[in-house]
Amino acid sequence: MTDSMKAMVLTRFGGVDGFELREVPVPSVEPRQVRVRVHATSVNPLDYQIRRGDYADQVPLPAIIGHDISGVIEEVGSHVTEFRVGDAVYYTPRIFGGPGSYAEQHVADVDLVGPKPANLSHLEAASLTLVGGTVWESLVTRAQLTVGETILIHGGAGGVGTIAIQVAKAIGARVVTTARAGDHDLVRALGADAAIDFTSNDYVDAVVEMTRGKGVDVVFDTIGGDALTRSPLALADSGRVVSIVDIAQPQNLIEAWGKNAAYHFVFTRQNRGKLDALTTLVERGLVKPVIGATLPLARMGEAHELLENRRAYALHGKVAIDVAGDTVALPRRTS
Repeated sequence: MTDSMKAMVLTRFGGVDGFELREVPVPSVEPRQVRVRVHATSVNPLDYQIRRGDYADQVPLPAIIGHDISGVIEEVGSHVTEFRVGDAVYYTPRIFGGPGSYAEQHVADVDLVGPKPANLSHLEAASLTLVGGTVWESLVTRAQLTVGETILIHGGAGGVGTIAIQVAKAIGARVVTTARAGDHDLVRALGADAAIDFTSNDYVDAVVEMTRGKGVDVVFDTIGGDALTRSPLALADSGRVVSIVDIAQPQNLIEAWGKNAAYHFVFTRQNRGKLDALTTLVERGLVKPVIGATLPLARMGEAHELLENRRAYALHGKVAIDVAGDTVALPRRTS
């Protein structure tokens, strides 16, 4: 083992020029930890929010950020029996609890780590951990979505939405999603029963018409703003709204009152149980990550710009980072 590794270090908050590729020390391994050679990571909105300074109090600089890892174990702590050197694993590092995934190696508490699905590449597996855990927490734990219910998923072509459609279908729900007209083939291929072009149709009117006035049982909000405040108008009585969006401004949710709606705001907690449940769906062929772009670690700034401007690039799904190689696959810019 070498004592140093390459890592993309955030040196200041603001633009993507705050990232620097540096040689940094490899962390030591405690008794209940594993050291993983990171093959792939991916970029999440949480990452660019941290980079901009939205969570400055929780992230002391300089920092290695990043919240998805797929790789291979190179060292196990003295009290680790669950894994061996050479095992392929995937997981989300502890959020705001130490170094993240933008590095060649990572040390993690063994309780966070799950065996990588055998039928996914490292790039695919690294595109699943944070969003997959978030979707599981939202649809299964909070909304308790069940067979035969109808769910409205806002932003079906995005990194979270593409997984949410597949998990909801695996549960046995009817899926309605919002997506631009050009993305309707994609969301239908993932399992959506109906797609609403939010640029030309009012999603509330469309849902009311589709459900013959009944409304949907669950709304999953990945966007915020209007998608959150007006969602109760598309809800059935006693429906549930789950949002994963950090709300900067107070929202008037008066429309939820008359529907007896339940609201859940989710900031995912990592644990192996959710990963193992996802792995089961993945290995049965029911869930597969959608990767819209791939870049090497050294081009992290470009990866952030892609995700922040996803509409300009017609980006579908996730931006993956090939840490162990130099794969480049970019979407076509549309504007």
